[in-house]
Formats: sequence, structure tokens, C-alpha cells
Amino acid sequence: MTSTAEILDRLIAFDTVSRNPNMALMEYVRATLSEAGIASTLIPNEEGTKANLLATIGPTDRGGVMLSGHTDVVPVEGQNWTKPPFRLTEEGGRYYGRGTADMKGFVACALAAGLRAAKRDLKTPLHLAFSYDEEIGCQGVRSMIDLLRDAPVRPAMCIVGEPTSLTVATGHKGKIALKARCVGREGHSALAPLAMNALHLGADLIHELRAVQALILEDGAQDGDYDVPYTTVHAARMAGGVALNIVPNLCEVDFEIRNVAEDDPQTILADIRARANRIAARVSDHAPEAAIEITETFSYPGLNTPGAAEVVGFVKSLTGGNATCKVAFGTEGGLFSQELDVPTVVCGPGSMMQGHKPDEFVEVSQISRCDEMLETLLDRLEAGM
Repeated sequence: MTSTAEILDRLIAFDTVSRNPNMALMEYVRATLSEAGIASTLIPNEEGTKANLLATIGPTDRGGVMLSGHTDVVPVEGQNWTKPPFRLTEEGGRYYGRGTADMKGFVACALAAGLRAAKRDLKTPLHLAFSYDEEIGCQGVRSMIDLLRDAPVRPAMCIVGEPTSLTVATGHKGKIALKARCVGREGHSALAPLAMNALHLGADLIHELRAVQALILEDGAQDGDYDVPYTTVHAARMAGGVALNIVPNLCEVDFEIRNVAEDDPQTILADIRARANRIAARVSDHAPEAAIEITETFSYPGLNTPGAAEVVGFVKSLTGGNATCKVAFGTEGGLFSQELDVPTVVCGPGSMMQGHKPDEFVEVSQISRCDEMLETLLDRLEAGM
């Protein structure tokens, strides 16, 4: 039987940074499952360079438990790695490599559990759901959701294995990623007042974003289970201009809204759009062409599973823990919960404090504990839950 460590070693060796294909990794997963007699379905993108994978072990006429994980990772450029990022290194009780924590460690555990499940007589099925392009807005998983939506039987519950140190996480914020295109009027910098500087429009917009954030902090909903207990409005990038002696006619501002469940992000966005329109209106007499156009680049819903939900108690019984938490980062869990009505929690090995950093690692003990959790899950599935 292939061990979790052996699987993780293979997974880390695939450079599946989101800009790259993941098909070679998925073919490895499919072949590994096939050798154990497990059929799987690849769901490729239009270009055939990336794919999701779905597999079911056990009966197909009942819901069962789905283990979900993404196979893409973030880039390593510009980071000072002392270990090879795409080769697994075991040292000092840790597994080092890009994706060990976020989240090939869990994918390796889930795949190993699937291989063990094939040797059992499961009364309730185990589903494996591995996706792509999670790191750029949970984009790849949507074709998998379309397939599951039309399936005759959906999973009864889902565990998304993002790193939580194996604490059961019941929620995360939703996110809308946005781009503002600020249009001004170009001109010679010596005659700057006769033009309309698009950077000034962008700066005014950022000022309004900060004002919206201040209002949310003062009057918005609060959820104390989060480290930052309120909805955030964050400007991340501002770009514009060509040369010092040219008044720029275009400025782009990338920003986001991360909302707690009690806040409606579309209401917040409508307020921001109204403020943007007022900025452009203030200069319309001087520059009628001035405008701020805001477009959505991607979004995903939050996850807000009730603490009393069956899935929460069930996964606690697998880990042996009593605590729950909510995580700051987003996952595909909100999509499974809201679009498929599949009760979902987040629970996986390692900590996101190590994710996206040089010398990313997961503790060997965390992988061992995750293996134990999933072995307990197999016992429950064999007994019919």
C-alpha cells in the first residue's frame, strides 16, 4: 500500500502553480486510483490543460462523505527558499515543500485513505474531490459543482482539508474581487490643470474605500469567531501613468470585499459604486469623459455552518477535539454549501501560518494525525456511519 509520505513526495514534485497545467498530477492520481480498482472522472477545462477529479469508493446509491482539496499552489518567485520548493524534504519532524501545508498534505492523506478504502467493505461511500485554480478565486471547482448538481445522489457532507491544525472550522468570509478603471484625460504635465489626472480619480476612490471601511467598523456586523471580526474593504493595487511629463488618462485600482455572513456584499458594493459615480460627477464640467467603471473579476460565497449541524459533531468525533473556529481564508466550502446544499466544514493538517511562505512546511505529526482521522472515518463508513 502506497504511504501518505510517498504520495506527498510525488504530489510536491508536480509544479502546479496556478498559472501552470495540473494535468500530469491528475493523471498520476487517476492512475494510482485505477491500480487499486477505483474508477475516477476527470473534468478538464476547455484547453485540456487542467482538470478536476471525482472518485467514489463504495456504494453509489447514498450520500456519504466527500473529501475536498485543491491541487494548485502559489508561486515561489521572489521568496528566499532554503529547501527545494518542488521536492519533498523531511527534516526536524517537518515536511518541507510548496503545498505541504496548503494543501497537498491533505490531498495526500485523502488519496491514501481512498486506497485503503478500496480494501474495505464500505456501507457508506467515500468521495474524493480534487480541484484546480482554488488559489485564484475558487475558479476551477465550479465545473465539478455543475457535475455534482446533476448527480442522482449528492454527498451527505463534505470536509474541505485546508490547514486548520485539525480543528473543525465552521466558517469563513465571502469575497468579491473587483477592478476599478478610472478614466481621465491625458495632457502635457506643464498644463496639468487643463487635463484630468486619472491617478487623482483613483486616489479619491481609495479615500472612499477607506471611508466605507470606517463605517463598517463603526456600524457593521461583528463576528467574534474571526481574528478580524468584521467585513473588510481592501485596496491592493493601483497602477497608471506612462511618463513623468504626461498626465495619465487611465488608472486601475484592484480591491476586494471580504464579508461576514451577516453583511450583504452587494449592498456594500452598491454604496461604493455610488461613491465612484459622485467622484466622476464632481469633475464632469471640466472633463465630461471622466468615469470610474467597477467590474467584478471573481467571487465566492462565505461558509457559515451552524455549530449544531450534524457535520460539525461528526467531524469532531473523528478528530477527538471539542473546539471549533472560523478561518480567515476562503475555500470552496461555501460553494458546496450554498450551491449544492452539502453541509461542509473545513478541517485539515498544518497551519496557514506556514502557507504561501518560503520553506513552507507541515509537521509530520499533523499528517499522522490526519491519517488517523481518516482511518476513523473509514471505520465509520464501513459501519454505515
